[in-house]
Amino acid sequence: MRVFLKLISYIFHPLFIPIAGTLIYFTLTPKYSPLELQSGNILPIFILTVIIPIISFFILRNVGLVSTVFMPEIRERKYAFYISISLLLLILIKVIPNNYIPELYNFFLGLLSATFASLLLLFFKFRSSMHLMGMASILMYVISLSIHFEINVTIAIAIITLITGLVATSRIYLNAHTKPEILVGFFLGLISQLLTIKFWL
Repeated sequence: MRVFLKLISYIFHPLFIPIAGTLIYFTLTPKYSPLELQSGNILPIFILTVIIPIISFFILRNVGLVSTVFMPEIRERKYAFYISISLLLLILIKVIPNNYIPELYNFFLGLLSATFASLLLLFFKFRSSMHLMGMASILMYVISLSIHFEINVTIAIAIITLITGLVATSRIYLNAHTKPEILVGFFLGLISQLLTIKFWL
């Protein structure tokens, strides 16, 4: 059981949330999206939110600033947040405006808001769950896309809800977070996406 739940924590690591949201958009949208438009967003977002953070993690670990990929200490998490906020800003300023997609832009705006709020909580010695923040962001985003495009994705929403429950269970079972930290992370992700809906829905 422990191995399975640890695997869940790795597979649904918050590192993969930005690229997952991007792929979900291009999968669900009924709008015509030429290959140039898709590659113009997917490739740089993948590099900025997956490749660069992984490289940054190895650098930080080699210099002794972080211990594991889950960064359990508040000091360690601050470094991850600084890097994440910088990269999300770069995407919002440089990547998406080149191939502007309002649904995608506001998804990343919500991620940036939730990440910044989580960073602020660290200064009050509170570690909100980034795993749940990411899963809640994806869940709310898929619900919003289904309403926006008037498409039935009930099965996808059900699967994401189930996965969110598994991720929450894994974080608690592995003693990575307390229940309040799980709940705060979840609501940060949910509310941050809800607040952006009025700009595109």
